[in-house]
Amino acid sequence: MEIRKMDLEARSLQPSVKAALLAKLREYKTDLSNLKSEVKRVTSASVNLTARDDLLESGRADTLAASNDQKGRLLMSTERLNQSSDRIKESRKTMLETEDLGEFILRDLHQQRESLLHAHKTIHGVDDNISKSKKILSAMSRRMSRNKWIVSSLMTALVLAILIILYFKLTH
Repeated sequence: MEIRKMDLEARSLQPSVKAALLAKLREYKTDLSNLKSEVKRVTSASVNLTARDDLLESGRADTLAASNDQKGRLLMSTERLNQSSDRIKESRKTMLETEDLGEFILRDLHQQRESLLHAHKTIHGVDDNISKSKKILSAMSRRMSRNKWIVSSLMTALVLAILIILYFKLTH
């Protein structure tokens, strides 16, 4: 179930990241199927061992007569079975840890993706604000130049008017 979620999440990512994650995911799927088949094999071996134990119980007289060599082989087989069970438990534990790690990595990648998208939106907003500010400053600069020209023109007109008035006053 979790591997399917990881598969879906990996397929929704960018192609550069997607290829690596899908390769890892295939490895995990292969490991999982190998572990499942080993569990089935050991489980069936355990069922066979139980059936064998039942047969041995019924033929207790035969068991007592069995040689030490047969007992030794039986103990070795039991020990191997126990070791196989332990290996399967360890493999299952490793598989669960790997699955948890994969889930954690996918969550982390998702959070990083969200952070990058948020930063991208913020940068676009800042860029828009800078463009607006630039337009406003350009407009202010044009108005300032126009106002300077108007003030200069008015001052020139006033000086001319004063000179004309003085000329008429002094000549009349």
